[in-house]
Amino acid sequence: MTTMTIAHSPDADDIFMYYAIKFGWVTQEDVEFDNIALDIQSLNVEAVAGTYDITAISFALLPLIKDNYALLRTAVSFGEGYGPKLIKRKGEKLKRNFKVALSGKFTTNALLFQMYYPYARITYMNFLEIEEAVRSGKVEAGVLIHESILTFGGELEVEKEMWDIWQELCEDETLPLPLGGMAIRRSLPLNKAISYEDTLTKAVEVARDRKEELCKLLVEKNLVRIEGQTLEKYLELYANDDSISLSKLQYKAIDKLYELGYKHGFYQEAIKSEDFTLPREYTELRKG
Repeated sequence: MTTMTIAHSPDADDIFMYYAIKFGWVTQEDVEFDNIALDIQSLNVEAVAGTYDITAISFALLPLIKDNYALLRTAVSFGEGYGPKLIKRKGEKLKRNFKVALSGKFTTNALLFQMYYPYARITYMNFLEIEEAVRSGKVEAGVLIHESILTFGGELEVEKEMWDIWQELCEDETLPLPLGGMAIRRSLPLNKAISYEDTLTKAVEVARDRKEELCKLLVEKNLVRIEGQTLEKYLELYANDDSISLSKLQYKAIDKLYELGYKHGFYQEAIKSEDFTLPREYTELRKG
């Protein structure tokens, strides 16, 4: 029996897309899956270090780890008309060099933020601490991610939607906002890596098919921080039918992110994301 550890964030969409495996609804012969939940910046740092065979990452990280990890096609999260939010205390005006809290330097929202606000003074902290840091005055603004975009307090207000920043940077193109996906270590045998991708894809499909039942279990077992209509709304944003497998439009959006990152000096080259996914044609060649 092979044990594979899947690292993911503790937010509701990652939990939802993985737990069909945890509950035994999706299995793989001779493979036992284990999981570990870490905040997204910790996951990105561990991916740079090569810690986990399969891990959630910010899309912005892939160009930095592409030699060691391949992008999986499943369990992806995009924003379409929504995304992380730059928030501040109500009624306050931000200066050019305002102090801001971000959830990590390798995150997609940090990449976009730095392109748009090059003079802001950035501090990084766990995403769960950002709202309170803004409220208390420790920072003047912060970018909220995950469930916080739906639950932040009424004394705070949105200064800028990251979706709007994305649209402005993309200029005349309307593309979904690439946020997070999954990556797999390249050193794994290709046939096994493809089988793991198949299992994870099936898990997202089953989660969607049995959404009501799965959500009920997640809430009962205190595995998610939100419930009811808030959980329903959140999952429709970030763990929807478009999360099952990358589409051509989603590939185009990821590539646009890398093009912008290269243009602004954050990457050495503008890679094409589809070139760094698992070569599925290997399966057909083996069959042939």
